[in-house]
Amino acid sequence: MGMSTADSEDHGGHHLPAVEDWPRGFGEASWWPFVTAVGGALVYVGVALVIWSSSSNPTLTTVGGTAVTLRVAAGGVLSTSVLLLLGGIYGWLYHAFVATYWEHGTEQRSSSSLRFGMVLFLGSEIATFGAGFVYYFFIRSGAWSTDAFPELLGSLVLINTAILLASSVTLHFAHVALRNGNRRRYVRLLGLTLLLGLIFIGGQAYEYYEFIVHKGFTVQGGAFNSAFYGLTGLHGAHVSLGALLLGIVFVRSLMGQYTQDRHTSVSTVSMYWHFVDLVWVFLVVSLYVGAEL
Repeated sequence: MGMSTADSEDHGGHHLPAVEDWPRGFGEASWWPFVTAVGGALVYVGVALVIWSSSSNPTLTTVGGTAVTLRVAAGGVLSTSVLLLLGGIYGWLYHAFVATYWEHGTEQRSSSSLRFGMVLFLGSEIATFGAGFVYYFFIRSGAWSTDAFPELLGSLVLINTAILLASSVTLHFAHVALRNGNRRRYVRLLGLTLLLGLIFIGGQAYEYYEFIVHKGFTVQGGAFNSAFYGLTGLHGAHVSLGALLLGIVFVRSLMGQYTQDRHTSVSTVSMYWHFVDLVWVFLVVSLYVGAEL
């Protein structure tokens, strides 16, 4: 169903994706979080097929067919998952950060609801990362040998950790500056936060390159390898999403979209960014330090 002229005018001419597609009674509910979740789930299926295709286990080969067949299936699943994931994220962010709040503020009640919604979302994220940590600690409790591991706790991860923690500090003081009415300091610190986040992502990509290309530390190398790349890759995806959110908030900030009394998006994005920083600390202690013990 299309939106009415009045609805379009209320939102500055922006179209709200999928709002009218829901049955009556669901209000502002959207299909986009569901589409994003399906795309994210299929990423895991595609990665599993890639690992399966590289396995030399005869039982797996018999069940799954030839390696070529599995690789073709993996390519199809991964392509579909990426399209769904990116499309879902686009629709979700457009709905939440552009159309609804581009020209309009939020009342106190809706601001509180958005913050509470972020708390609930972070609760689901705790469950997601918790499942990964349970897997890691389960394999960690068995026979353990670090002979084949490269040096994980090197200068790169320490520098990267310092950069990510520094980004939390700059974001905190950016938010404080906004609430105190110091817009220039807020924008500068927010831009610095975004830059630090992008540097962290680049550092993690470089670390993967060093491990895989130069040290032969691949995801197929064993249970620890899969746990390491699974957890750090999942965290990297969350940091990338956080950087995207920071980028949207930064652009809106340059256009004067936030004030002392109107900064709900800044609050919710800050909550998310501090969460991924905290998760990284647990990852460093569990994976990088834990592998050496």
